[in-house]
Amino acid sequence: MWPSHGLGAALLLFSGIVHAGEGGSLEARIAKVLPEVIELRHVIHRYPELGNREHQTAARIAQRLRELGLEVQTGIAHTGVVGLLRGGKPGPVVAIRAELDALPLTEQTGLPYASTVRALDQSADLRTRGKEIGVMHACGHDAHMAMALGVAEVLAAQRGELPGTLKLIFQPAEEGPPLGESGGAKLMIEQGVLENPTPAVIFGIHVTAGTSGAFTLSRTRTTAAADTFVARFKGRQTHAAFPWTGIDPVPVAAQTILAWQTIPSRQSNLSVPPAPVISVGRIEAGDRHNIIPAEVRLEGSIRTVSDEQREDVLQGMRRMAQKIAEASGASAEVDYLPGNYRTGYNDTALVDALLPVLAQVSTTPVKIDAGTYGADDFAEYARQIPGVFMRMGVTPPALADKSVWPTHSPGFQIDDQAMAVGDASAQQAHVALHAGSSIGCALDLGCAV
Repeated sequence: MWPSHGLGAALLLFSGIVHAGEGGSLEARIAKVLPEVIELRHVIHRYPELGNREHQTAARIAQRLRELGLEVQTGIAHTGVVGLLRGGKPGPVVAIRAELDALPLTEQTGLPYASTVRALDQSADLRTRGKEIGVMHACGHDAHMAMALGVAEVLAAQRGELPGTLKLIFQPAEEGPPLGESGGAKLMIEQGVLENPTPAVIFGIHVTAGTSGAFTLSRTRTTAAADTFVARFKGRQTHAAFPWTGIDPVPVAAQTILAWQTIPSRQSNLSVPPAPVISVGRIEAGDRHNIIPAEVRLEGSIRTVSDEQREDVLQGMRRMAQKIAEASGASAEVDYLPGNYRTGYNDTALVDALLPVLAQVSTTPVKIDAGTYGADDFAEYARQIPGVFMRMGVTPPALADKSVWPTHSPGFQIDDQAMAVGDASAQQAHVALHAGSSIGCALDLGCAV
């Protein structure tokens, strides 16, 4: 078994899939590049950028890829970067996706390389739009980029023995583009990122709070669909002492919030789990304590696990809001913002072929689950070509027994030593992607008889 840790295990896994050759042990080659990978992550973490504005980050990535001798394309979907490493032997094209963007959060880790960057918020959040906000890599994208560049460096040194092509996709705006703009995986695909050359398979990995080096993945559904909604309940403003002279939208909104929770508990088919999640994250109404407001505004998030469930929930929420409002003489509108995330699915045959490799590199037994309610637009790539998206724990050991900040929080931390690779022989990590191998069979490249 590989006594490896999180990101190092991912480096090892991706390297093994495309077969890095025999130029020394793989763990030794990774150990050689590890200090640079850690330093790179710290630099990227210190200088984060928001979606579609990752200009310095993209320039740094492109420069490093050129230094490694890769073919580089920039400016895809605004700031996206693609690096191609063509091997010296025939073989398939294998893609790895990493994300460029950070989140609008003010960092609270206290780390020496913590972000102090501030930027103008251009999101759909009316509270902060147009204002200066903190920016932080609170979703691990800094680690994803550093990991992908580490893979490139290890394999570039072995390009003569490398069969096929490694395609590194550095995508902007995974967290969503600014209001009124397009971006993310959908725009990358529209602008041809899966063409010239077309990958046979694509891999994505997401670090998360949890045991460092522990893998979790699903054989089928891996991420949820995510939609953002804005609901407006309109009544008639009046004095709070005389509510009967107006139409109070506040109880209408409150009744609707409660009624929406019957969608997962009473209207969804619970024999086909999991149920949808409907969360109201913001309620806004009124200007003064003794005035009944004319309008209540709700904002929230919906998570669903299939295209069919998603349509049922979206229609049901709108119908409920309108009928409840109508019963009180009010009106309701429910709008869904653009830029939603669709449900993500893994390629089952590819997952099964990869499990033995993951078992070799993981620090703990690989966990198979039914997917997460988290969302990621990696789903768009995996709807076009065979893909595998996996989660990997990276909580620093010193925090293992404490209350840990999860991703998307200002205290999220990553164990740098998660990039280390333990001792083991190179042959345990090399998984040749060729006709006759289990992975080649999964990709219809031919199966052993």
